[in-house]
Amino acid sequence: MTLPISPSQTIGPFSHEAWRWACAASESAGGAIIINGILRDGDGAPVDDAMIEAWSPGAAAAEEGATLPGFRREPTDEKGEFSMRLARPASGEPAALVTIFARGLLLHQFTAVFLNDDDGLAASGMLRQVPAERRATLVARRTGAAIYAWEINLQGAHETVFFDYE
Repeated sequence: MTLPISPSQTIGPFSHEAWRWACAASESAGGAIIINGILRDGDGAPVDDAMIEAWSPGAAAAEEGATLPGFRREPTDEKGEFSMRLARPASGEPAALVTIFARGLLLHQFTAVFLNDDDGLAASGMLRQVPAERRATLVARRTGAAIYAWEINLQGAHETVFFDYE
């Protein structure tokens, strides 16, 4: 019996090769902060062939003249790591709205990243919709001057909160 083609087969096993051309958008105007991250699968292993897309809604003014202001597309490397230079967000707003494309995902995943030193974090309307015990999965911690670390877990005990947008 032949099974029908599933959506996971349409992208193929080497999507990271095809996406490399599209990463030029990440080179647009600098950024006031850097978020260094790692993407992990359900077993905690790094995902080395994923694509992280990020959009910073408030970045248009800070990146005037950029081809796609506020938009970033970053592949994960062999260690599952990625890095994004972003404009600093307004108080209580996410640093970026994030979409994850990776092998094994039939549909891409939507999440967001906030900064742990944001004074407006507790008042964030978006963050308040997430149960308090899960909010930490959306918060990057400051590790240096304007440098933050964030871990995205696709499954497991520390799974990152993912959103359904309608």
